[in-house]
Amino acid sequence: MRADAEPPRDCSHCPRLSTFIAGWREREPAWFNAPVPTFAPAGGDDDARLLVVGLAPGLRGANRTGRPFTGDFAGTLLYETLTRFGFARGTFDARPDDGLELVDAAITNAVRCVPPENKPVGSEINTCRKHYLAPTLERFANLRAIVTLGTIAHQSTARALGLPVRALPFAHGAKQDAGGLRIFSSYHCSRYNTNTGRLTEAMFVEVFGRVRAFLSE
Repeated sequence: MRADAEPPRDCSHCPRLSTFIAGWREREPAWFNAPVPTFAPAGGDDDARLLVVGLAPGLRGANRTGRPFTGDFAGTLLYETLTRFGFARGTFDARPDDGLELVDAAITNAVRCVPPENKPVGSEINTCRKHYLAPTLERFANLRAIVTLGTIAHQSTARALGLPVRALPFAHGAKQDAGGLRIFSSYHCSRYNTNTGRLTEAMFVEVFGRVRAFLSE
């Protein structure tokens, strides 16, 4: 694993985010309350052919539990879908010690620290991309596919690959090639998107079905 791909617990690159986390450490000292590390496959980094890139940790989700997409609604849909297509095994119980393992896949976020109101600002997205997302993309030597969840994650991934955003436009269900990788994009699996019907379970499942088909070629 690249040592520079993971932020330290007291990362201070983004003052607004580190201040926000410090406040929650006082309010909820039992929570994780730190930059959330990438969830890597059980077999090690070389086993990851798929990387899922989300936006940022949820306050009472990954910021509380310390594992991406764990502890909130988005994780339930994501991990059920990953398990369905063989990218995860075990039982997802929305806690980091549930024994769930990733297979052939890894999960990270474009911004590693929880932002106020779930809205990182541009400077925070850019800083985290430079220091952590770009090294994370280089961390997995056998990476072949990336699923980007939402516009911000998609655009930050494109820039981390050295591409202008216009060269890799976001659209749900799109698949595009970039730097030897196949990029699959989806609306974020947030409760808001599913409650409003912007994203249905069938739409989300279809994206990962295409990923599995691609990796099985």
